[in-house]
Amino acid sequence: MDNHDLENSHTPKYRICISGAAETSHCGDDAFSKAVEIGREVIRQGGILINGATTGFPFWAAKGAKEAGGIVIGFSPAATRKEHIKVYKLPVQYHDLIVYTGFGYSGRNLILTRSSDAVIVGCGRVGTLNEFTIAFEDKKPIGILEGPWETDDLIKEIIARGHRGHGKIVYSSDPKDLVAQLIQLIEKEREEDRKILEKEKKEITPDLLEIEGD
Repeated sequence: MDNHDLENSHTPKYRICISGAAETSHCGDDAFSKAVEIGREVIRQGGILINGATTGFPFWAAKGAKEAGGIVIGFSPAATRKEHIKVYKLPVQYHDLIVYTGFGYSGRNLILTRSSDAVIVGCGRVGTLNEFTIAFEDKKPIGILEGPWETDDLIKEIIARGHRGHGKIVYSSDPKDLVAQLIQLIEKEREEDRKILEKEKKEITPDLLEIEGD
């Protein structure tokens, strides 16, 4: 059994970050159910859910993921569990592991997105846009959940006015469809990476292979 088979047999295939508003009063009544369903679909389609260990949209996505029997990993802006709860007033429920970064919100956002294969953006505000722009700059696959909020339209406007191309972005109002589209982007990237690795292996000279085998 090679490493690729071992990974697919014993671990979830995809690390998907859920980004969204910690305070969701502006998102509308549909936001909670959409977040829960997004979390469920990440698990159903072979992923683990990663979020900012926060309230609101990411919290409800974590709830959906745990209801589907999945794994949830959170990245906290706090340095300790005590600071996470008492200073930042953030939850610990529905998480299998919380990494206490100690880097505040902006530092947390960078680690959060870079620990993920892809990012799903729900209803959000400035912090969500920060996570989006990090993922966009890093050329990560991004899924935009469309809904009765302004975030999806704002992101489309940013992309149109940014003159940086369209990125690796898919859109849908249906959580199941959005996750499926996003996974297709992840698989496309992985196939490209495999081709690069195979090419590099072929370019290794016999002398180097002997050195590696010693």
